[in-house]
Amino acid sequence: TIKSEKELASMAVAGGIVGEVLTLLKRSVEPGITTKELDGIAYKEITRHGATPTFKGYLGFPASICTSVNEEIVHGIPGRRVLKEGDIIKMDVGATIDGFIGDAAVSVAVGEVTQAAINLMDTTRVSLEEGIKAAQPGNRIGDIGAAVQTYAEAQGYGVVREFVGHGVGRFLHEDPQVPNYGQAGKGQLLRPGMCIAIEPMLNIGDWHTKILEDQWTVVTEDGSLSAHFEHTIAITEDGPKILTIHS
Repeated sequence: TIKSEKELASMAVAGGIVGEVLTLLKRSVEPGITTKELDGIAYKEITRHGATPTFKGYLGFPASICTSVNEEIVHGIPGRRVLKEGDIIKMDVGATIDGFIGDAAVSVAVGEVTQAAINLMDTTRVSLEEGIKAAQPGNRIGDIGAAVQTYAEAQGYGVVREFVGHGVGRFLHEDPQVPNYGQAGKGQLLRPGMCIAIEPMLNIGDWHTKILEDQWTVVTEDGSLSAHFEHTIAITEDGPKILTIHS
């Protein structure tokens, strides 16, 4: 859906809140903290801005953010799990304000982690940057997926297929779907005013996934480490604009 200037401004406000929440969460991650405590920090920060946590209650999801550790890829439910040195945690945040939604995710090292974990996170972050660079007006959805896939697979990682990016605006998941794989020049045309969430999920092993008994948490089928980064971006006449910047 093409957003008006006013709607894009509202999207930027929602995205800015998500960015601030992620900045705070990144600083809060340390050995000994529980994923539930991180969820509480996020809830407090989201509501402090006058926003609501988009994920809470979405299709029955019980928490404000997703916290996925190590082989967990996405949609992990915060709880009593204590983070320990050497873990990596993926935190996915959505905030809704004035009817518009921002959505972004980061992967964070817990204390000292292996070089393999660092390389995985670095590659996933750069693959997101490559995807964003491809999100130019006049390009197509396939250009984004091809950019992510080409970079990630060249580094030897599995690119998750079953879960993809998406349009975002008044609803968390709008058309079009934005896969992290695909063919350049194929798929829907990117036009100014579109807002999409680009979110590469890379595995050290292959791309296959499974869902745990909680019906939410997605893990790598082979138990290998996974990383996830996401930004909400607006397609503008001047190119892609990141709405969910964090520090």
